[in-house]
Amino acid sequence: MQRICLFPGTFDPVTLGHVDIITRALPLFDKIIVGIGTNTGKVPMFSAEKRLEWIEKIFQDEPKVSGAIYEGLTINFCNKINARFILRGIRYVSDFEYEKTIADANRQLDKHIETIFLTGEPKYTSVASTIVRDIIRNGGNASAFLPDLVAASLA
Repeated sequence: MQRICLFPGTFDPVTLGHVDIITRALPLFDKIIVGIGTNTGKVPMFSAEKRLEWIEKIFQDEPKVSGAIYEGLTINFCNKINARFILRGIRYVSDFEYEKTIADANRQLDKHIETIFLTGEPKYTSVASTIVRDIIRNGGNASAFLPDLVAASLA
């Protein structure tokens, strides 16, 4: 059975921290699907289609990575794509507390899907999509936090 993993998030925008987690997870899984979740409680800065385009272009030479847009419960999407693992990146202890709560709920919903946590590289701990969006909204240069392709598309 293939080790299929879902890396869910909003990726609004895709940051170097996201790319770091995906790249370091490659040896662990046969396939990583970057799931761009739509959250009715959030109004994204970039369309889901634009975020998907970024993921597909960044990882165009990596056959183990693909992207998808989904709605609803992450666990339901995992079942739809036959993913038995959920990948989450952790920057700080507070991230772990929040992510563990979600992982525990997901385990209650489906005990066959395991959440895997990877800690971010220290150089990316300050990289958060929320901060990057604030920099962009206020006319700042966020390129230090973004893959070149994303930064170039915003210029």
